[in-house]
Amino acid sequence: MRFLVTGGAGFIGSNFVRLLVRKYPDAEIVVLDKLTYAGRMENLRDVQNNIIFIHGDICKIDDIAKAGPCDVLFNFAAETHVDRSISEPDLFVRTDVLGTCNLLNYAIKQDISRYIQISTDEVYGSIRSGSFHETDLLDPSSPYSASKAAAEHLVHSYYKTYGLPVITTRSSNNFGPYQYPEKLIPVLILKALSRQPLPLYGTGLNVRDWLHVDDNCTGIDTAYAKGSPGQIYNIGAGNEKTNLEIARIILHSLNMNEDLITFVADRAGHDFRYSIATEKIRELGWQPSHSFDESIKMTIDWYLKNEWWWKPLL
Repeated sequence: MRFLVTGGAGFIGSNFVRLLVRKYPDAEIVVLDKLTYAGRMENLRDVQNNIIFIHGDICKIDDIAKAGPCDVLFNFAAETHVDRSISEPDLFVRTDVLGTCNLLNYAIKQDISRYIQISTDEVYGSIRSGSFHETDLLDPSSPYSASKAAAEHLVHSYYKTYGLPVITTRSSNNFGPYQYPEKLIPVLILKALSRQPLPLYGTGLNVRDWLHVDDNCTGIDTAYAKGSPGQIYNIGAGNEKTNLEIARIILHSLNMNEDLITFVADRAGHDFRYSIATEKIRELGWQPSHSFDESIKMTIDWYLKNEWWWKPLL
């Protein structure tokens, strides 16, 4: 078995590579990553002897070809930061849509047995009550979520038109080790450690479902191993919390005062609440293995113990 993981030096991708190394010791694992600011070789330091690494860009067909024949493709490669998508939307369309198109064409030529597209619950848009199911209409609010939704439609058109065996996963907000400090939880942890103000958009009452990255990785693996071609699987843990709650939890865990919390002007197109139904992936036998309390403690401890990783980024 030969796996190709694009974007495998990023946050979720590198954690997924670790899962593959553990679970499929006889497989050959090829990682292709552009090594942008959020994709770093440091993320793969502990498994670099277990993989074949290719420094490449999914927007360049010749770079993808360097991977050679592969059996399964997991596409984690994407621009992901909502704030950056507002200022640089063309970059997100190029990577998330055109790059995905290149990978799909490669997958057809290589007769890939499974193509797994890693997506996000943000493609649904905001929901005030209840939870989104996989069959609900997509209503993305930002250039980032719109580019991911467009990539999904392209992926599933290749299933319908060419018979490519695709599967898409949509996860809720991930957190855990190796997350670049532009996302909420690492930003708040590192701001708190340096006694700087913890910035929250608007009133801080926007709601997200928080999922430890390891649980997302096992969910993706479950969808690959047990899911059906052409299907979409939501992956979430049901840990819905406001951004204000997250800030307070982090400060309390570090024995710091809440007066570090500060409110800043809200982001354009800021979705109020994300919530996804996960019965479909659970029917395949998946469930999260970490509680939120356990996961946030593990994450804070990781950043406390791994200054070598994050200090150069600041």
